[in-house]
Amino acid sequence: MSHEEIPEIPEDLIVYSPEVLQAKKEGKPIVALESTIITHGMEYPENHKTATQLEETIKNEGATPATICILKGKIHVGLDKDTLLDISKNKTGFIKCSTRDIPYALMAKKNGSTTVAATMWIAYRAGIKVFVTGGIGGVHYGNDMDISGDLIELSRTPVTVICGGAKSILDVPRTLEFLETYNVPVIGFNCDKFPEFFFANGENDVKVRLNTEKEVAEFIHMTHNKLKQKCGILVAVPVPEEAGCDKSLIKKAISEALEECKKDNVKGNKITPYLLKKVNDITKGFSCETNIKLVVNNAVKGAKICKSLFEIK
Repeated sequence: MSHEEIPEIPEDLIVYSPEVLQAKKEGKPIVALESTIITHGMEYPENHKTATQLEETIKNEGATPATICILKGKIHVGLDKDTLLDISKNKTGFIKCSTRDIPYALMAKKNGSTTVAATMWIAYRAGIKVFVTGGIGGVHYGNDMDISGDLIELSRTPVTVICGGAKSILDVPRTLEFLETYNVPVIGFNCDKFPEFFFANGENDVKVRLNTEKEVAEFIHMTHNKLKQKCGILVAVPVPEEAGCDKSLIKKAISEALEECKKDNVKGNKITPYLLKKVNDITKGFSCETNIKLVVNNAVKGAKICKSLFEIK
C-alpha cells in the first residue's frame, strides 16, 4: 500500500522525533513500540530500563525505534531520551488509551499511553508496518463480553504485531477463536504451539508456522503489499527457554490472581495490570523478569523482520 492511500493524522496533531522523521524520508525500517508497558506495565526504574533496552536493541539490529504516546494532546511517534525518562518517572497522570480513547486525549490535551490497539492505529497512519510488544490482550475468563480492543484492531488495521502470544492471564483458546473468526493470520515463529507469554509450551496449535524472519517478511509482503488485505498479522514468538516461567507455577498464580480480582471487583481496563501485578507478587518478581526478557527477544525478531521486509523489492 502506498503512503498516499493511508489516511494520515493531521500535522497539527502528530510529532515525529528527528530520528523517525529521517528514517521515513530515507525509506528505512521503523519499528513501533507501545507506551503502556512504561506507564501501566512496570514500575520505575524497571520501566525505564526496559524501554531504553528495547530501543537500543532495535537500533543494534539496524532499524529505527518509534515509541508512541500522547503528550499534552499531541501524538508523539518516537521519543528522545529525556522524554522517555520523564514518562517513566512521572507515569501516574497518563490515561491508558485504546483506539477509542485517542480523540478524547487529543481534545482534552491529556497525556496518554498507547495500548496494542492504539499503537497499531497510530503506527499504520504513520506508515509504520511492524510493531513489537510483549503480549496482546484478548478474551478474559468468565465474561464473554470482556474482549480486548486489541483483537478488534488486529481485524482491521494492516500492521504486523510481533509478540509473545497472548498474556497467560487470558482465555487463550477463546482468544484464538476470536482471531480466527475475524480472519487474522496467526503465525507461530519457529513453533507449532501458540506461546502463552510467560511460557513457550502452550496448549493450542498454530495453523501457520514460519521459521525465519525472511519468511515472515515474505508473508507480510504477500498479505499487505500484494493482496492489500486490511487485517493485521500476529506473529507469536516463544519466550526464550532459559527465560520462561514454570508453567504449573504460573497457572497456579493466575488462578489465585483471578479469585482476588473477583473479590476486589476489578473491572474494565484495570483487570490486566491488576492481574499481572498479582502474578508478579505471587512469583516473587520472576514473572516481571520473564516479561522483560520476552519483549527484548521480540524486539530482536521484530527488527530483523522489519529489515527483511524493506529489502523485498
